Amino acid sequence: MTGARGVLADALGGQRRAVVASTLMVTGHQAGEAAVPFLIGVVIDQAVAGGVGDLALWLGALAVVYLGLSYSYRYGERTGERAAEQAAHELRLRVTRRVLHERGGADADRLPGALVSIATSDATRVGAVAVAVASGVAAVVGLVFAAVLLLSISLPLGLLVLLGTPPLLLLTRLLGKPLEERSETEQEHGAHASGIAADLVAGLRVVKGLRAESAAVARYRQRSRSALAATVRAARAEAAYQGVVLTLSGTFLALIAVLGGILAVRGEISVGQLISSLGLAQFLVGPMSTFGWVGADLAQGRASARRIAAVLDAPVAVAGGGAGPATPARGGLVLHGVQSPPLRGIDLAVAPGEIVGIVATDPAEAAELVRLLGRTRDPAGGSIRLDGVALAALAPAELRTVVLAMEHHTDLFDGTIRAAVSLSGRARPDRVEAAIATAAADEVARSLPDGLETVLDERARSLSGGQRQRIALARALAGDPPVLVLHDPTTAVDAVTEARIAGRLRAMREGRTTVLVTTSPALLAVTDRVVVVRDGVVRTDGTHRDLVAGDGAYRELVLA
Repeated sequence: MTGARGVLADALGGQRRAVVASTLMVTGHQAGEAAVPFLIGVVIDQAVAGGVGDLALWLGALAVVYLGLSYSYRYGERTGERAAEQAAHELRLRVTRRVLHERGGADADRLPGALVSIATSDATRVGAVAVAVASGVAAVVGLVFAAVLLLSISLPLGLLVLLGTPPLLLLTRLLGKPLEERSETEQEHGAHASGIAADLVAGLRVVKGLRAESAAVARYRQRSRSALAATVRAARAEAAYQGVVLTLSGTFLALIAVLGGILAVRGEISVGQLISSLGLAQFLVGPMSTFGWVGADLAQGRASARRIAAVLDAPVAVAGGGAGPATPARGGLVLHGVQSPPLRGIDLAVAPGEIVGIVATDPAEAAELVRLLGRTRDPAGGSIRLDGVALAALAPAELRTVVLAMEHHTDLFDGTIRAAVSLSGRARPDRVEAAIATAAADEVARSLPDGLETVLDERARSLSGGQRQRIALARALAGDPPVLVLHDPTTAVDAVTEARIAGRLRAMREGRTTVLVTTSPALLAVTDRVVVVRDGVVRTDGTHRDLVAGDGAYRELVLA
């Protein structure tokens, strides 16, 4: 288990050198800032005493300190920001790798937009902890150094700082707990709102087609208002936190200034020392205010680290199995007593090279069957075997070199149509051309200005649903897997084109195992046989022609 602490430790540990370098340089800057008022007091005392040589020496020392603190701040902050950005980048890669992991599970109960929020906003907040740590350590060192300088001026002033700072830091930590809780709630609500917005935009055409714009907007508005309320509560908590910290810091500094004034009136410290004391007291405003935002950043970083850890520690959807499939793969499938709601006990055998249609009366049964065959999840009971080897015993990545299960809802990525179909050049050119022709994707290309070199936008939203389906089908065919499972690949394609695709599909997949989970009569007509699943079990098995002729329920389902 990674846990929030593990996420923070890994983020900082991966940038250890940069964080240490930034801390040292920013600490040097804080020490220089503290030394400046002290040196000014010394210069004033030297000027009053009339020592010209010593005055010039201390003025030179002051100039050197100014030069050092200037460069320390510039390069310290730059190094710290680089560490923060690099840590956030590494976290984004880890989250992305977990989401895309072959065994899945990270996306369970999480909307895509929520995962994007975790990989971006939360990763950035955790990365910012690198800067907060460097600045926090530097502020503590600055306080200690200022206390030492005050001790050299006056024992009471130094003790006041040394004894008063720890309780102040502890109180700051306790005040930051509510902010941490509210920050996590804010991120949760914001991520959920982002997820709904992303899904709404992705399904905009469907929403408009159903005339459900008002319902969709109302759903988003409700979630957005919840996110806004959570953000306002977190902002109020942060404002209250910063205000209380500044008030406590100001009170503490006032005590130092008053005590220094009293000591000067009594003659226990010189004029220069009084000015140094007041300057050091003013310097302490910086470290004290730093504790305010550092505490806020740490609180928010811990909250975001917990959200990232929840994704990284999510249980996999398919556990176990590290073997590879038999080679060469023949493509025989056997399902025995497969149970996975809503499936209640599927028994089915698909011979190598057979083209089988599966008609499910419940769309949920069809979708679940495709997921099981592609092993994006394992059945609760029963077994699925490929060439005699249980799918549960196979490594998902190895299995997917043999079995390609294309779900009904599939995405196309940025790039040209040719790159999308050729799997970025991994498929053989002759298979790509054949796949494009089989899926009638060449007709899509001819309707576009740059043909197959047309660049698709995000998720190919500029294309119609039928055009996207044809390109997605061509992509699946170009991979030429020994076993191909297709779920309703032509629902948005017109009947004439669908019939043409069906005939070509039969020819291209000849000798290769193909499972068509569909109710399309055109596709079912080219299968060797059709299996009907109803109420979670196999009810009928026969050719499409025989079932149409002799099974009224089947005829009504596929021809209605």
